[in-house]
Amino acid sequence: MVKGTTSVDRRNDIISAAIEVFAELGYYRATTAQVAERAAISQPYVYRFFTKESLLVAALELSWQRILQAFQIVRNTVEPALLEEGFIRAYEQIMESHRNEILLQMQAQTIMETPIRAAMTQGMSDVKQLVLESFQQAGIEDPEERTAIFLARGMLCNVSMALNMPDLMLKR
Repeated sequence: MVKGTTSVDRRNDIISAAIEVFAELGYYRATTAQVAERAAISQPYVYRFFTKESLLVAALELSWQRILQAFQIVRNTVEPALLEEGFIRAYEQIMESHRNEILLQMQAQTIMETPIRAAMTQGMSDVKQLVLESFQQAGIEDPEERTAIFLARGMLCNVSMALNMPDLMLKR
């Protein structure tokens, strides 16, 4: 281990490497050995912190937290009339700067293992709840429908990014 590097730093390095490897190869094809190689550590050191499944769960939790934090900043700093536009801009920034996390979430939607499914369900529920509460507090008409449409547009943006088909993006 590099002098001055904490186990928390190494844990984060492993999660970052896993996001890259899982997004590139897919969860089932990727190995913890490949994650270890990408993180420049040994495979046994990966297992000190994670199983393959718990590593994916940690990566997903990180990706959902990033979205929630970005949306909370928007909610706390943008006037109500610009709330939805602020959420869109924040999500576009995440898609640009953390593309692999979004690709990982898309892959994880099809994985049936209970802990992975739970991480995806919790993450989507948390984002939905934050958006819904924000729309309600902003006095946006029919906040439930607007939340559903907002989330559906986000999913379409994900597909557009993954397939490199910008023509799928809805124009504002």
